[in-house]
Amino acid sequence: MSLSGHGLTPRLKPLSARKSAILSVLDIGTSKVVCVVAELKPSDEVESLRSRTHVARILGIGHQRSAGLKSGVVVDLEAAESAIRQAVHAAERMAKVEIQSVIVSLTGGRLASEHFEAHVPVRGAVSNGDVHRVLDAASSYDLRRGRAVLHALPTGFSLDAQNHIVDPAGMIGEQLGVDLHVVTTEAAAARNLMLAVERCHLGVEAVIASPYASGLSALVDDEADMGCAVVDMGAGTTSVGIFSNGHLVHTDAIAVGGHHVTMDIARGLTTRVSAAERLKTLYGSAITSSADDRDMIAVPQVDEDERDVPNHLPKSHLVRIIKPRVEEILELVRDRLKSAGFAAQAGRRVVLTGGASQLVGLPETARRILQGQVRVGRPLGIKGLPEAAKGPAFSAVVGLLVYPQVAHIEYFEPRSSGLFQSTGTDGYFSRVGRWIRDSF
Repeated sequence: MSLSGHGLTPRLKPLSARKSAILSVLDIGTSKVVCVVAELKPSDEVESLRSRTHVARILGIGHQRSAGLKSGVVVDLEAAESAIRQAVHAAERMAKVEIQSVIVSLTGGRLASEHFEAHVPVRGAVSNGDVHRVLDAASSYDLRRGRAVLHALPTGFSLDAQNHIVDPAGMIGEQLGVDLHVVTTEAAAARNLMLAVERCHLGVEAVIASPYASGLSALVDDEADMGCAVVDMGAGTTSVGIFSNGHLVHTDAIAVGGHHVTMDIARGLTTRVSAAERLKTLYGSAITSSADDRDMIAVPQVDEDERDVPNHLPKSHLVRIIKPRVEEILELVRDRLKSAGFAAQAGRRVVLTGGASQLVGLPETARRILQGQVRVGRPLGIKGLPEAAKGPAFSAVVGLLVYPQVAHIEYFEPRSSGLFQSTGTDGYFSRVGRWIRDSF
């Protein structure tokens, strides 16, 4: 089955550069669900964010503790549906609108990249038809069974011996080539996430890979041009997006995140998970300090009457539990970046986003292990964000508002019917019915 047969997730109609629009987006993570309603207005070009055509102003935001997800994948449909419903209702009340459809982020499902290239002969000047022909040829390759395409991004064209051409239309040559970067996920993970949303009577406009959304939100254009890795550290997964020459060129994910640190604390200090999360947030650190042995922290222990009895321990106990797990996550990221060829890039820039990137000492640990320039990325160029939502934990949800401004870059085989729908109005069950017919 070629790429065209793997298009389970719907395709977004690109946003007109001259029109305003009201958008609703939904970031469904392992620890939190965030729904945002925003108005996108055409804007003048901002020097550091040239790829954006609109400026987003937040009208409503709903924030809810996540349920029913493990490592970014739905494991309890009813619990997930309930959490999504509550976040959506809160955003609707604040924005005073009824949400019909949403753009959704996907963090789980073993995100991965595949690269395809193709060449076609051309006569004289390259026409738009030639560009479509070479993209068609690149998207005719087969994918592994059980995978669904999230993104198909042309990362560069070539004309004869000339590479890195942005737009070949009108140029003269004999052989036109293209490199196509395809981001895939497990089809079951995408289907169940869409099902949880559609059970809330919402249409799914598009499903976006979380590290792509975080990069769109937290990177300035120069970083994406020169080469940068976005490490999106969530509760259940840590995903990586590598950007180069302004394009997303590689994605990867590991099923370890901030929640694993919390579970280590709960086990190591024999305390409740909720208490472990609180200790991590208030006192947690990825680096040791000389005061750790002197500073005492109260760790609630459960006695036989199920009452919380505080047990006072030095902070160094907590740091000793956190440090090795954080180092393990960053070492896994380092190995994935190395295998993707990112280790060879000069001036390796790394931007950390996601809620788990807020841990004290994490940027310093990342600099030591990843051997590059590291900064914590926050959502850029957005109006009306509440103070609590200006941190790295909200990069992905803001990126979902940027995505429609760049959706025109993607290439999908134009089909009037079948799995590629330009809007999210086609019901989930009819789509899956077709998917089953086409697959078996």
